[in-house]
Amino acid sequence: MSSAFMTLYTGLAREGPGEAADVAWAADLLDLPPDAAICDAGCGSGGDIGALLDAAPHGHVTAIDRAPEFIAAVAQDWAADDRVTPQLGDMAALRGAYDLIWSAGALYFLGVTKGLTAWRAALAPGGAVAFSEPCFFSAAPSDAARAFWEGYATTDAAGIGAQVHAAGFETLGTRRVRDAGWQAYYQGLAARIAQLRPAADAELQAVLDEGAAEIAAWRACRGETGYLLCVVRPLAEGA
Repeated sequence: MSSAFMTLYTGLAREGPGEAADVAWAADLLDLPPDAAICDAGCGSGGDIGALLDAAPHGHVTAIDRAPEFIAAVAQDWAADDRVTPQLGDMAALRGAYDLIWSAGALYFLGVTKGLTAWRAALAPGGAVAFSEPCFFSAAPSDAARAFWEGYATTDAAGIGAQVHAAGFETLGTRRVRDAGWQAYYQGLAARIAQLRPAADAELQAVLDEGAAEIAAWRACRGETGYLLCVVRPLAEGA
């Protein structure tokens, strides 16, 4: 990631859309035990850690990201809580026995099928993965909706389900990340853009322009596309 990109995103409450209600929904669906071992894969600065601990108050969250700036933020914010372990590393190479691997807006870096296949060995018996993935909600998404994901091979809910099944997982439930989660994220991002504008050099100005354009693009096509939150679990052998 460029230094300008990190300047924009360092210090934000989160680096993508979402809300505590997303975590609560997934935890309720799974009947997550209060002492669950959780991995926050691609944790960013840790925007979901509080909600994950609310869902498993006697559990433990291993927060993994490959950006040192984000892991430093997690380490600072959760220094006094031994239920959180920040870990600088590659989420493609998870090791552990997790009851839940949570990944908000990050699995797409690996691809759904490839990522789930890699994570299967890191799940405890009965463990599950919850992830949010770009999704079209319209049968005929506009060019603007397609352009929003910058060439990513975005599909609809059925297409995501097929990718999940190709990894040997079953889908337990899905729901859209609500507009409230997007609006809260973009409100913080817009405020950060405004704060940085006056002193930004040319490189940073370009990144700020990209951020502002993203906000405008989402507002224009938010009914057609967004994130689908999926909770999945490995199929039994031979299923």
